[in-house]
Amino acid sequence: MSSARRRATRVALSAALPALLLFTAIPGHAAPAGTTPGTAITDGSALPPFGPEAFGDEDGGEGGGESADILAADAAYSAVRTAPGTTVSSEAFAAGRQSANGMPVSGGRWSELSSAPYDTSDHSYELGPHMAGHGVASGRITSLAVDGQYLYAGAAGGGVWRSTDQGAHWTPVFDQQDTLSIGAVAVNPADHSLWVGTGEANSNADGIAGGGVYRSTDHGQTFQLVGDRVANSMVFRISFAENNQVYVATNQGLLKHPSKQIRSPWQTVLKPDPNPTASPYRTSFVTDVRVRPGSHGQTVVAALGWRGGTTPADLQYNGFYVSDDAGATWTRATPRGDLDAGHFGRTTFEWTPDGNKLYAVVEDPTNVSLGGVFSADSGDVSGSWTKLADAAKLKASGGRAGTPGAQAWYDQYVTVDPADPNHVYLGLEDIYETSDGGRTWDTIGPYWNYDLPCYDDDPARNTCPDTTHPDQHAAAVAPDGTAYFGNDGGVWSRPAALRKVVRWTDRNATLRTLQYFYGGLGASPDGKGDIAWGGLQDNGYSVLTPGSDHMAEPKGGDGFDVVVDPKNGNRVVAEYTNLAMAKSDDGGHSWYYVTPNCKQNKTSPCESDGRFNAPFSADPGNADHWVAGGRYVWDNQGKGWDTTCWQQVCDWKPVRDLGAGNASTAVAVSGTTTYVGWCGTGNGCNPGAATPFTSGIDTNYGGAWHRISAPELPNRFVTGLTVDPADAGHVYAVYGSYSRHWIDGAGVGHVFESRDGGAHWTDISGNLPDAPFSVVKVWKGQVVVGGDVGVFVADGSAGWSRLGAGLPNASVSDLTVSPDGGYLMAATHGRGLWKISG
Repeated sequence: MSSARRRATRVALSAALPALLLFTAIPGHAAPAGTTPGTAITDGSALPPFGPEAFGDEDGGEGGGESADILAADAAYSAVRTAPGTTVSSEAFAAGRQSANGMPVSGGRWSELSSAPYDTSDHSYELGPHMAGHGVASGRITSLAVDGQYLYAGAAGGGVWRSTDQGAHWTPVFDQQDTLSIGAVAVNPADHSLWVGTGEANSNADGIAGGGVYRSTDHGQTFQLVGDRVANSMVFRISFAENNQVYVATNQGLLKHPSKQIRSPWQTVLKPDPNPTASPYRTSFVTDVRVRPGSHGQTVVAALGWRGGTTPADLQYNGFYVSDDAGATWTRATPRGDLDAGHFGRTTFEWTPDGNKLYAVVEDPTNVSLGGVFSADSGDVSGSWTKLADAAKLKASGGRAGTPGAQAWYDQYVTVDPADPNHVYLGLEDIYETSDGGRTWDTIGPYWNYDLPCYDDDPARNTCPDTTHPDQHAAAVAPDGTAYFGNDGGVWSRPAALRKVVRWTDRNATLRTLQYFYGGLGASPDGKGDIAWGGLQDNGYSVLTPGSDHMAEPKGGDGFDVVVDPKNGNRVVAEYTNLAMAKSDDGGHSWYYVTPNCKQNKTSPCESDGRFNAPFSADPGNADHWVAGGRYVWDNQGKGWDTTCWQQVCDWKPVRDLGAGNASTAVAVSGTTTYVGWCGTGNGCNPGAATPFTSGIDTNYGGAWHRISAPELPNRFVTGLTVDPADAGHVYAVYGSYSRHWIDGAGVGHVFESRDGGAHWTDISGNLPDAPFSVVKVWKGQVVVGGDVGVFVADGSAGWSRLGAGLPNASVSDLTVSPDGGYLMAATHGRGLWKISG
């Protein structure tokens, strides 16, 4: 994750953390001088249109600018699930999932569309990140565990995966659990049971909250919930003690449970803030827990550390805590040496196998970046501590990220080789290694290959070996000496005996955990099927052509909305952030800038207030007619793939000014009629602002633009709109967040229908779960909606049912009807693309 490529993401499904965030970086070069309107950027040195220089992000990963964008992305994403409030009850998502699980199922069976490997190094796409060295990628991996022949990987939104051949092949084992958001996986060495902590804990905007801890005694064939359901859980670590106790570090404090049974409730043993509701969860983030080897389970250390970037009150309980009586009582440690007690943020510990030395990587919450890497040679959490590395030292070791540790609040680990206490792996944006206990470091997993001495734009002259994907989250060393590493792009491995050199084995060919925001379909010109496109978290834009043995990445950067010509799938418009868009008419081999965003378009007005993930859409009846939304509603005047927009020449025309502080959240167009969902009324769409949050719908139905007056609509984010192509006055709207049962002032209902251009609306939510929805479509004459708890179809008077069987329980962010109407494609945030034929 880094400023070259930001990620707008989503807050916990339960949205209990109103200010979480995350992003990532991806290769880009300087834009060629003299680029003119309508001129394709086609040479190998050209900047992908979605890179930092192209759209004004010039901090190069140095922090500062990225932190501001991270906070902006978080606010944009989390608010969709909390508005008009700033938080929501911890039980909201769990109740929505349980409601969905109890609904009838109608239709056929879902099949996986994106099962082919996602090859980011396909050299036929010269403007993609094919020279970054990342190879085949999957989605974000948050945790790894090894137990003999069994290798387990926990995915941010894709559940738990198991391999018995060192990662060459993977099997999903958690698809039908209530949540696929994984914070930690661990194996109890006493009985080889697999434990899974649900809820990603990286405090990122698309980190999805979980529902507790699960145990499997048959290598993932079946799971049972341990103890009571820990609603809204975010799990950093699961650690086992020799005295048959298990500790779980969570956003709600440190929990403890007997490891040999599952029925008793969890005991909270460390939560020092006596009034955590004053600063929800931020004073209760226990980011690590470890049991000291050789102490027979008596000595346990924990780190409590909110990442910072908020108020001093959030940080007052940050620190190291120790128990010498098996977790019964706790003392706040006073570290000696190089550690500054006033600068403890997120922290990860690791003891050497004999318990004689303790390593720690510490984030500094005052600047929300790396404070340092430390060791205590006494093995005691009080020290004395010696600083082994900081950003400058790691940069000098070959780190390729702008500032090593700029995202230590999000990506960090320290892992000791069980065979050598001086051999340590450090994960930040890059992967570092020391073989002398931290005196010297080598960068063995560079952020990317760009700018390395071995690099050349020409693949024939480039001699750089493949590296890993950036942004590191997990590492594990197996008894056979294989070291495994998890990051924002999946899993990689290398022999632990291998030192200093960059040499990796990619383990992502069958690990299908891609995190999509949007999808699109268009017929292949050769008549052999449809071309599938998608905008991905961290991994740009995927394209899958009929008959191909892999998906490719024609463009890097944050991947958001895509518009694909249904008659020609080689024609696509892809959005980076804030309505920064580019088009391609040759399947992604060349691109043209077509953005009304002020960072590239200098016409007046231009768009400076689009949301991080801004909406745009094509007219279902005319694929050349596009509408996009920021503060202004933009219309390309039906110019389709002849549309240009660059510097002083732009075909986008502003047809509606929503007003200062307002921004579009959804758009739909049919012929001359456009509907736009918006939020704001002067508060920047922030439910926490002094000005009350408001939302609404504007339209030009009937001829003139006007604001719809509809008191029956809820005051929440309008997340999706669909217009009946046969009747522009017939429109559907879906809403995010939860109802007033969970959030004061949120109203009721999630799906609404109007047959008179928005003058009157009918709530058709019926028996739908009370959970956030993202998209509404009409398919085969039926209304279909998708959201955080699945895909549902209206069955007329019978109400709603779950559409199809076999879809993993991942969040559904988008739905696309195939060009011939024969099937529906779902884009999931964690389990790739799926389709159903009926």
